[in-house]
Amino acid sequence: MKTQAIVASAGVGKRLRAAVRKPYISLRGIPVLIRTLKALAASRHIDGIVVVANPLDRDRCAGLIRRYKVGKVVAVVAGGKERSDSVRNGLAVIDPDTDIVLIHDGVRPFIDEDVLARSIACAARRGASVVGVPVKATIKKVTSHQSPATSQKKYTVKETIDRNDLWEIQTPQVFKKELIVRAYKQRAGAGVTDDSMLVERLGVKPEMVLGSYYNIKITTPEDLVIAAAIVRAKKNV
Repeated sequence: MKTQAIVASAGVGKRLRAAVRKPYISLRGIPVLIRTLKALAASRHIDGIVVVANPLDRDRCAGLIRRYKVGKVVAVVAGGKERSDSVRNGLAVIDPDTDIVLIHDGVRPFIDEDVLARSIACAARRGASVVGVPVKATIKKVTSHQSPATSQKKYTVKETIDRNDLWEIQTPQVFKKELIVRAYKQRAGAGVTDDSMLVERLGVKPEMVLGSYYNIKITTPEDLVIAAAIVRAKKNV
């Protein structure tokens, strides 16, 4: 069974408010994307990696991969306007004999071998798997309205949601190749926030795979602080 990973790393990262795009921000001396790629390349379950980079960063990305001697990278391709466009570009260059496609965020550097192994095995068995963790916080649904006095948006609690059936979704999301390719061919409509939604629209129910609370996505300055602490805790330097 041949598994190839598509690493989505074409995002700009405006919320991070950094001088460089977020995949290339240094995390204790090593770019975040390189940490992610090294974790994937170290897995015995992954045969090849396709990196989807911002078109402006394609040469930089390829240069860093060479500099840090990241193995298993078979292509660095340009991303599109939206994340789904970038994944589509990655799907276009995976090897024809690929059985399983694993899609992962380039700014989730703490993916581990156990989660990779279980998510790939699950997708091979069920067709699709999604990594996530149970929600720990209390979740409330709110309504918004404009304050007549200040013209500022105000929020009011509408209801408290039962969190027992709620999971925070992470990556990787893993699929049989023919399924995810078919899902992308039929992609339509707004509001698609992850690859699993496209598969769900085909009537397929992906199986949830328990991930890790360490598997954070670096999106805001606060996430960088947490990521640095995780690196220190794991002695991953």
